[in-house]
This record gives sequence, structure tokens and C-alpha cells, in this order.
Amino acid sequence: MDIPRFHLAFPVHDLEMARGFYADLLGCGIGRQSDKWMDFDLYGHQVVAHLSPEDCIVTKNNEVDGDQVPSRHFGVILPWDKWEELCETIKKNAVEFLIEPRIRFKDSPGEQGTFFIADPSGNALEFKTFKNDANIFKRFE
Repeated sequence: MDIPRFHLAFPVHDLEMARGFYADLLGCGIGRQSDKWMDFDLYGHQVVAHLSPEDCIVTKNNEVDGDQVPSRHFGVILPWDKWEELCETIKKNAVEFLIEPRIRFKDSPGEQGTFFIADPSGNALEFKTFKNDANIFKRFE
């Protein structure tokens, strides 16, 4: 990978359910693991599910371009074709969208495809895409 990778740890209430979601549904590789945590390879980034049911909480939302976006979330920016493939995988597996796939900030420098899902412990994930990667950090005019 040409850019630095991030590491993120998050709480889950059940490691086997986390394995099913991240490995089986999203296709993440599994790295090191114990009876208390499990590493996943999320598109080259290390995300770690830690067994901590008491920390699995519902987060508040913020309004973003007409959607109620979970204020605590993480995810990945994918190439457009990979984003569309993942959308189809989510639909085929009948996973409920927190926010349906859509184009946000239409006709602006920040125009992007986005959707949100939640893992079995309620952690919100956003997957997004840009037609032009140069616009990822471009400011609104």
C-alpha cells in the first residue's frame, strides 16, 4: 500500500458475530486473535474487534446533506467499481442500510457516493467513493 495504513480498535458484544460480519460479509482477512479480540484486514487497514459488550453504545446522529449520519463511524474510500460491488453484496445479503447508497454533495467538489451499515454490535461503517480522488479533501467553494 502506498499510503500509511490506519489502525482502529472498537468494541463488540460477540467475536463470532464480528467474524461473520467482517470476514464473511465484507471479505476481510483475519489476522491475530485471542478470546478477547480479533484483527481484521479492512482493505489494507488494521481494524480490531475487542470483546467489550459494555462499551457497545448507540451514538447520536448529525445532519449531513439531508441524512442523519452516526457521529461515531469509520469506513473506507473505495474505487467506484469496488464501491458498487460492495453495495450489491450488502443488498444480496439483506443487510439493512443505515443510510441507503446515494450521491451526496451533488455537483460540488465533495460529490461522493456513500452508504452506511452497522455491524452486529451497532458500530456504524461508511463506505464512500469519489469519481475523482483529487476531490477527497477539496473544500467547498
